[in-house]
Amino acid sequence: MKGSGYMRTLVTLACTGCKRRNYTTTKNKSTMPDRMEIKKYCPWCRHHTLHKETR
Repeated sequence: MKGSGYMRTLVTLACTGCKRRNYTTTKNKSTMPDRMEIKKYCPWCRHHTLHKETR
């Protein structure tokens, strides 16, 4: 990672169907202050489901 001015942080995405934590990604907190929600494929549900950012 870059210096202390680097704004991107690592976030974990959890499936809303089975509650498993499937993906990690980065986000810029200054442009996206709210929790991230992305529709992604869940290998345990075997469907595309909504994945929400967990703490």
